[in-house]
Amino acid sequence: MTLTGLEVRPDALLAAWADGAPATYPTLWLRDNCPSAFHPQTEERVLDLLTLDPAPVLQRAEPAGETLVLHYGDGHVSRMPLALLAAHRPGQTAADPAAIKPRLWRSDLTPAGVPRHAAAQIMAEPAALRFWMEETAAVGLAIVDGLDDRIDAGVDIACRIGFLRETNFGMTFEVVSKPDPNNLAYTAVTLPLHTDLPNQEVPPGFQFLHCLANEAQGGGSLFADGFALAEDLRSADPEAFRLLSEVAIPFRFHDGDADIRTHAPVITLSRSGAVNEIRWNAHIAATFDMAPEVMPDYYRAYRTFMAMTRNPAYQLTFKLKAGEMIVFDNRRVLHGREAFDPASGFRHLHGCYVDRGEFNSRLRLLAR
Repeated sequence: MTLTGLEVRPDALLAAWADGAPATYPTLWLRDNCPSAFHPQTEERVLDLLTLDPAPVLQRAEPAGETLVLHYGDGHVSRMPLALLAAHRPGQTAADPAAIKPRLWRSDLTPAGVPRHAAAQIMAEPAALRFWMEETAAVGLAIVDGLDDRIDAGVDIACRIGFLRETNFGMTFEVVSKPDPNNLAYTAVTLPLHTDLPNQEVPPGFQFLHCLANEAQGGGSLFADGFALAEDLRSADPEAFRLLSEVAIPFRFHDGDADIRTHAPVITLSRSGAVNEIRWNAHIAATFDMAPEVMPDYYRAYRTFMAMTRNPAYQLTFKLKAGEMIVFDNRRVLHGREAFDPASGFRHLHGCYVDRGEFNSRLRLLAR
């Protein structure tokens, strides 16, 4: 990036860049981000900000190749890389390879249109791993096919990204119909669209469901883009959207070994106002405890969103086959299941989670 102009003031450096975007760098910011303020190996800040004058004085700035030499009133000299100044202009968010714009979908996404990637390539090729992760982040879900017929084949794919997220259900979990279940997923009944574990302070990020067998009658998988649902609600019913994004409700899971609770809104927004997370699971939403005067309007909003999740206009349905794995953002994509008859055949999915932080970290490393 090329500098086209500089103006030095005691309290700030004003820079003009070749892309036409001016930037103002307060003098204290410049001192706080001087390369000498960071450990050379760990790149962690070692400067104690309180050792600086609260209003340091910038005297002059001299371009020198790919750096800008800054002279301060206390005698300190900084050599600031131009790339650092260009990438971190105050008031602008730095570029992030993990900040992939969501591609919203509704029933226009058909089973044939779901991104599909080969397990062997993901395991062997960094470029294939990156392409799969970028598509999964954009669409919110993808299918990995050609997995080996062994219990940990899907876990191996997940571990290409990062550490697994352990929950009260374990490091991994088996989605099978079993006696004495502690979760509806371990039954054969219909599962309406939901997100997993909204009762957790931070719900798991990406979910991996490896299909080992799906021979029973029924048991089709159901998905919907929660971000699309929320944005359509924002347009059609702003008051319902406001209530679902501002009023925290209680979520709770409990059995003989755990009692995990939190309060959170159904829709979480980023600092820019974009939809960032959906917590939707009517089965483990606890007893509403908002003020009684809020309840009638809140129930109306809650029921409106629930009705949208049941609308085929938002739904994607297909049946996983043995050797396939669906991977989806659990904090965006709602998932569910049709009822199935366990007497008609065996149905077995092996699951695990990888948090968004691990997912985003791998994307950044792959982009280097």
